[in-house]
Amino acid sequence: MNSTIAARLYVVLITCTILFQIALAAGTPWGEFASGGSHPGTLPIQLRIASGASVAVLLALGFVVLIRAGLLMQRWKHQTRQLIWVVVGYGALSVVANAITPNARERIVWLPVTMLLLVASLIVARSS
Repeated sequence: MNSTIAARLYVVLITCTILFQIALAAGTPWGEFASGGSHPGTLPIQLRIASGASVAVLLALGFVVLIRAGLLMQRWKHQTRQLIWVVVGYGALSVVANAITPNARERIVWLPVTMLLLVASLIVARSS
């Protein structure tokens, strides 16, 4: 897989993740698929705020991948040389967190997504 395809896959998956976090922040009762499933239904306000804040982080990760792959703001590509490894690290931590969650539903849904995000970001990091 080349970096363009990997970056596009990353953006599709990160967009789905962002939409999920927006839905959680808005009060959609999907708490069993987040935060270890400790809050089925609507998340408490602190976790809803955290979901909202995570949207900004996820957007930043997506932008770094797009820029590093040369699909957006190409003149900034050089500045993302180290930042792409932050994206890879975040992806690795996400895989670990979703692999060890005690919540089977969360693990079934998010472990494959985070694994694909990690692989896609790694392809972009190594090919640039």
